[in-house]
Amino acid sequence: MELVTPNLGLVVWTTVSFAILLFLLGKFAWKPILGALNDRERFIEDSLSKAEAAKDEMARLTNENESLLKQARAERDHILSDARKVKEQMIVDAKELAHKEGARMIELARVEINNQKSIAMADVKNQVATLSLQIAEKVLRKQFEDHQKQDELVSQLLKEVKL
Repeated sequence: MELVTPNLGLVVWTTVSFAILLFLLGKFAWKPILGALNDRERFIEDSLSKAEAAKDEMARLTNENESLLKQARAERDHILSDARKVKEQMIVDAKELAHKEGARMIELARVEINNQKSIAMADVKNQVATLSLQIAEKVLRKQFEDHQKQDELVSQLLKEVKL
């Protein structure tokens, strides 16, 4: 039971040892330990404030990115709208040009057809005239083969034509 009941000398020496230990720790160890704890506390506070600042910056950048995305989408929509308008205008212009060109080509074809028709009619008239002259010549040759018929024709014509 001696181990459980403390002896007065043991208590005194333990108390003196503890007091010396407290004095030494207070003199040499508490200041560096407290300084390290204060430094650590400041570091943690700085880290927290930097994290908060980074969080705020990220929120600002996210908002800015959203704004830029909205602006880019609006610009894209505007560009696409302009492109559609240009495309539609090009189609309208191309159709109009095609109609004008088609009308011009039809008119040119009509003029060419009329020219060819006139040329063909003139050619037919010339051929008819030539054939008529040839027929008339043959008929007159046949009719004037007889001298008596020639004389009769001349006298008849002279009777018709009186000055």
